[in-house]
Amino acid sequence: MRKRLVMHDTKLSDIVLADPTTVTVLNRFGITLGVGDMTVKRMADDRGLDAEFFATILNTYIHEDYFPERILATFDAATIVNYLSQTNGYYEQFQLPNIERHFQLLIGKSDPQNSNLGLMLKFFHEVKQELLARIDDDRHRWFPAILAREQGTQPADDSIEDKINDLLSMFVIHLKGDYDHNLALAVLMAVVSLKKDITQNNRIRNRILRLLSQTLHS
Repeated sequence: MRKRLVMHDTKLSDIVLADPTTVTVLNRFGITLGVGDMTVKRMADDRGLDAEFFATILNTYIHEDYFPERILATFDAATIVNYLSQTNGYYEQFQLPNIERHFQLLIGKSDPQNSNLGLMLKFFHEVKQELLARIDDDRHRWFPAILAREQGTQPADDSIEDKINDLLSMFVIHLKGDYDHNLALAVLMAVVSLKKDITQNNRIRNRILRLLSQTLHS
């Protein structure tokens, strides 16, 4: 069944129940669980958000084939940069630490002599460092350049999506030995959530902000 587009009168509870991973998006706007019967418009008004931008980000995240380039291009660079900065902060402060915490618990409850989890954790650290390096480039170079209306700025290139796919493949195909199955599932689902998040947000990073970079002085 095709998911419905988020509208101004859509209840946030319906959005989260249909796709629980949208909680990560809500968190970036300062919204936590316990949304009651608030609609997108009411919550936006309550939090001082642009309701159209809020709905557009939710739709872009939920629907892989939804990318309203002309609509997103109407928002000022500061609004988009602020959202992406909040996204980066969420990776740094919540999603990466959550994966690492569960990973360490998984290793602690597994047989170190009969498992390749140590190698998989090492690979996760490589993914983490690459993502943190991109965030640092965003924070200190790319986002300030966009806001300063500098020409020729481009986001840092990375292979994060490919590496996260490799990490998922390691869990699905190559995990071996004695390990806690519940914790392994927790790590897997946390990595899946990060993968979806990065994939959807890269659509905004790589298309809209590149467009802004190229047209600042047009």
